[in-house]
This record gives sequence, C-alpha cells and structure tokens, in this order.
Amino acid sequence: MQLSKFGMKFTQKSGILELMEDLGSVLTSDQKIYMLGGGNPAQIPAVNALWKTRMQEIVEDPADLANTLSMYDSAQGNFKFMTALANLLNREYHWDITPDNIGLTNGSQNGMFVLFNLFGGNDGKGGKKRIMLPLCPEYVGYADQLVEQNCFVTRRARIEETGSHEFKYFVDFANLDIPEDVNGLCVSRPTNPTGNVLTDDEVLHLSNIAAKRGIPLLLDNAYGAPFPHIIFQDARPIWNENIVLSMSLSKIGLPSTRTGIVIAKKEIIAALAAANSIISLANGTLGQNIVRPFVESGQILEISQQLVRPFYEKRSKDTIAYIKETFDSGIDYRIHKSEGAIFLWLWFKNLKISSRELYKRLKARNVLVLPSEYFFFGLDEPWDHAQECIRINYSGSTEDVRRGIEIIAEEAAREVA
Repeated sequence: MQLSKFGMKFTQKSGILELMEDLGSVLTSDQKIYMLGGGNPAQIPAVNALWKTRMQEIVEDPADLANTLSMYDSAQGNFKFMTALANLLNREYHWDITPDNIGLTNGSQNGMFVLFNLFGGNDGKGGKKRIMLPLCPEYVGYADQLVEQNCFVTRRARIEETGSHEFKYFVDFANLDIPEDVNGLCVSRPTNPTGNVLTDDEVLHLSNIAAKRGIPLLLDNAYGAPFPHIIFQDARPIWNENIVLSMSLSKIGLPSTRTGIVIAKKEIIAALAAANSIISLANGTLGQNIVRPFVESGQILEISQQLVRPFYEKRSKDTIAYIKETFDSGIDYRIHKSEGAIFLWLWFKNLKISSRELYKRLKARNVLVLPSEYFFFGLDEPWDHAQECIRINYSGSTEDVRRGIEIIAEEAAREVA
C-alpha cells in the first residue's frame, strides 16, 4: 500500500495514537489494567442521573427524538443550542455575541484540527505559517494536527519550586519572542498535561500580544469555565474578538457525544462551518440536544460548579495526599501545583532513565501513564526536563488510582537518585 504524504503523516507513531491505543487496550484486555493514562472523565453519579433523565425525555417525545437522531443540523451547529449558549454567556459574563459567533464541531479535538490548519501551514506563497505555544509542555493531542510538518514552535516554561514536593510552570514573558512566521498563539487553560491555570492577567497579556501582531489567541478551554469548570482557583471565562475559545461537553460527562464548541468572531466561525461541510457534512446533534435545556436555564453552571468541580478537587487533593504517603522519602519528586483539569504531573528530577522507559516498565506491570517526551514538541533545542515527567489521570476508581500510584512508587524508587 502506497500512502500520500498526508497518509504517512497521520499513520506514523505519535503520542496521541499511543494514548488511544492504550485506551483501547483497557477495553479489550482480560487482565486488570490500572488506567492512569488517558483523558477519560470520571463517572459522577449525580451528573449521570441528569443525563439519564434528559435522554428519557428525548426518547418519550417523538419530535424531539426525530430532531436528535433523524435530521442533519447545519454545518455550523444546532441553532437552538447556539442561541441558548449565546444568551447564557451574554447574561452571565456580559459578552456581546450572537449565534453567528458560535460554531460546533464533532469534538474539540476536531475543532482544534480545523483551527490549526486555518491559521498554520502552507501559506500559498511558497512559505508557511506556524502556530506558537507560549507555554511548554502543552497538550500531546496538538503535536500532529497540522497537516504541514514542523509548524509548531514553543518556548520553555519558567519553573518555580513552590513548596515541598511542588512546582509550577509560568509563561516566560521576558523571553517570549514571537517569530515573524507565527500566525497564531495557542494555550490550554487549564493546561493539559499539568493542571496549570493561567491567570486572567496572563490570558489578557497573551491576547494583547497576539492583537498587536494581528494574529488570534486560540484558547483551549476543554476543562475550564464556565463549564465543566474543573478549575480549583479563581479564574473567569475570558473572550474577545481576538480570542478563539474552544470548549467541550466531554469533561462534563458526555465524551461519547463528541461535541466541541468554538466561540470566535463571525469570519472565523464562517470558515469553520465551511470546513465542517467538507470534512464531516454536519455536526452531531445528540450532545447539543441533551444539554440545551440546562444551558437555557443556566443549570449547566450549577452542575459544573456544585457537582463537577468539587468532585475533581477532592479527588486531586486525595490523590496528592496518597502520593506523599506512598512515595519513599528518598525519591526526589515534585508534583505540579494542581489548579485544574483531571491530571497530575509528576517530575522526577534525577530520573536515571527516560520517562519513555519508565512508561514501558509501568505498562509491563499493567499501569498506564503518559511519558513527558510527547508534550515537549516544537522546542528549538533539547531540554533534559522533557525526559523527567509523567502524566497521571486521577479520575478512575480510587482503588485503581491508589494501586497504580503504589506501582509507580516502586518503579521510581529503583530509578530516581
């Protein structure tokens, strides 16, 4: 089989491919797997009950069921859902948006793929445009999304050791030089993999930097406010016409509906809808229709703030406490300050092997994590720190997470000076 350049790029080994293969192995293995690797959200009973009730309402209403399952929506999204969301955001946060500022995609991963390739890649004039990630490490799922090769550029985060066994990354604004060929900035907030949350001032600073260059700031808000609001500190939702805000229904408990949301100026939404028409014809309606009544009433904010956030904040604190209890005092480790998302980022400062090798050893013991190498793409030069970390997902069952941590501690004790 002979593949095109596109085919070869999207079938080569990559971090996101390995992550999804690991997720698949959990579903098909007859062994006990401790899944601390992927990004699957937790099963929160009170939230699941709401989705169950709403789905029963859909099933029992013939017109609602037909609109959910038997009708194509527009390439931009479901008009009733977009209207409800625009009204909610205007009412709660005083944004000045209309449904024309909102576009839906079949998952936020799909949405970021379209956005990256709208702004990055071959410029049609013999050159290429790049996307800059101001804070490295950054989400592994971005690394291979640009069709054109080598179109990401990034800068090292500034590291501060903020407490006993704790550290935090910061955007190094003092050294944030932006090359001329950069046509967009992108950050996730909270940051995947680390749980870092950029402050409001940092987001506005990046937005101003981008505006002065006449380029957008792509703000990936899959874990952020106003929903699912997996943020453990004060951080307000931020949008202006220079920000392209990506949101999702996955982490509020509906990952299988593959519902991504993009909020941007009208010209960008029109381009996104045009791409949707070609790539996927239309958007899935199920997720939009499940949550629409909760958006119309504003209850989606209560679900996020009163059910989702407290669940993950407690789980984060409990997991950190168990790591500190389990790890031998001789292991030189630090945990990134947990400010949001569903991950903890462990840094082994004197790891004698690569995090990729540690990942393999843990996988051999049925513990799945993600090695740090995949999250440091776009750097101009090597960085030892990129070989010293792992990402763990703490949203699984408490028993599985604890056993996984125990095995990580055993392996780390052998390889950390």
